[in-house]
Amino acid sequence: MSHPHPELSAPAELPKGGLRIYPLGGLGEVGRNMTVFEHDGRLLIVDCGVLFPEENHPGVDLILPDFDAIRDRLDDVEALVLTHGHEDHIGATPYLLRERDDIPLVGSELTLALLDSKLKEHRLKQTIHHKVKAGDRLALGPFGLEFIAVNHSIPDALAVAIRTGTATVLHTGDFKMDQLPLDGRITDLRAFARLGEEGVDLFLTDSTNAEVPGFTTAEKNIGPVLDGVFQNNDQRIIVACFASHVHRVQQILDTAVRHGRKVGYVGRSMVRNMGIAQDLGYLHVPPNVMVDAKDLADLPPERQVLISTGSQGEPMSALSRIAQRNHHFVHIEEGDTVILASSLIPGNENAVYKVINGLTRLGADVVHKGNALVHVSGHASAGELLYAYNIVKPRNVLPVHGEYRHMKANAALARATGVENVVIAEDGVVVDLVDGVASVAGKVDCGYVFVDGSNIGDITESDLKDRRILGEEGFVSVIVVIDSVSGKVSSGPEIHARGFAENDKAFDDIKQPIIDALDQAVRDGTSDPYQLQQVVRRVVGRWVSRELRRRPMIIPVVIEA
Repeated sequence: MSHPHPELSAPAELPKGGLRIYPLGGLGEVGRNMTVFEHDGRLLIVDCGVLFPEENHPGVDLILPDFDAIRDRLDDVEALVLTHGHEDHIGATPYLLRERDDIPLVGSELTLALLDSKLKEHRLKQTIHHKVKAGDRLALGPFGLEFIAVNHSIPDALAVAIRTGTATVLHTGDFKMDQLPLDGRITDLRAFARLGEEGVDLFLTDSTNAEVPGFTTAEKNIGPVLDGVFQNNDQRIIVACFASHVHRVQQILDTAVRHGRKVGYVGRSMVRNMGIAQDLGYLHVPPNVMVDAKDLADLPPERQVLISTGSQGEPMSALSRIAQRNHHFVHIEEGDTVILASSLIPGNENAVYKVINGLTRLGADVVHKGNALVHVSGHASAGELLYAYNIVKPRNVLPVHGEYRHMKANAALARATGVENVVIAEDGVVVDLVDGVASVAGKVDCGYVFVDGSNIGDITESDLKDRRILGEEGFVSVIVVIDSVSGKVSSGPEIHARGFAENDKAFDDIKQPIIDALDQAVRDGTSDPYQLQQVVRRVVGRWVSRELRRRPMIIPVVIEA
């Protein structure tokens, strides 16, 4: 992973009274958000999320933040503060708790409830919870915390102000400034302004939409669009969205009721999360609207609505299985409408378009962000960020949560409002706040940690490269037996190839060159089986490259007998 400061070394000792910030995920990427704050020998972690794999991560289930920088200091951790309940902010928490299972967790009611169900799945015991709400204050070691309501695409999101006695930091988490939110809970700009009056030394701001001009569209604007789709449709409607987007599901439920339709959830995470949201009062389900998804088929198509997971084209999600015709009870009929009510996470575009094409081929009409207003972002656009900078008037700014281009655009906005010191960092680049000035202090090793089934961190970039080669270029194995006395080839070469249109006989032309090369190597004094294997690898590699224009993985085996 590249950093903007490749020449940096490990940071020196933190000056007394200073605050050190270790971004371990979420800077330079959209996902796996995790930031560590150090003061007076103690640590505070804000968020611990996952990144979802892209096409160049074959076989990878999740990507975690790299805990190495703090692994030997986990006993110094006062708490893990969770700003909201999205997977890219809470999803790696079970993996952190495997390293130290009694780290106190701090978050809002919905956030902790969503996390608790995740911890049960991982069979982890419940650790200490500090359930907080907007306006609450909490002291943890040398850190004084204040929680501020922010509006996002999931209820109960919080920004957090961190006071150390020598500095005040404001971390927005993910936020936007929807002025007409469905739940009436707006971003508390009065609290932002009050903190600004007190003096904010460092402002960590969500960068995801910093390149987008103006203000993010209000969530409620989706309602009339959904209404129009339902009004003009007399077949079944399937809506796919994030399994945690309570407000989006609320609008779908309300629209279904207006049009006399029943609703069923499809996808385990959707059923679980919406059950939690309903139990806690964040989702208001009208009476007699919900039915078991399997029972929807008993109703006429014009009375059916399915709310499904899989809006990002995830291979194992309900919508992907529907598009591939292998879902166990949902099958697309001609004239069905599928609404993809979500954004495209960078890197997922191809997977999503594959699902759209699959659904269209089966006869569905697909409504998505590209052709209708069925999604609005959960992140502040440039106008909102400018507004926040003018209210908070921070002394220093550290853009967070976004790709490098997003953070650079966010930095430009901060500077435009008069902020003189803006630090752009990436994962692993350490920032110190000392005497009111933020500066880069060094860097720590901070790579991707891949989860592959039950393997955590065992998969390396080299392994992924091998997998990509296997998937894209094919595989050739060559077995040769050499007489240990004469040094001559006594059996083989036996060649097996996978991933080629040609059969193994296509490789017959290379067998004699392999024998000739081995004979020459033995005459030149080479007898080590490993070195002879490298001879085979070079001969086969050159031939396949020249004749077949491929660079497969080549596994040579030379046996002495």
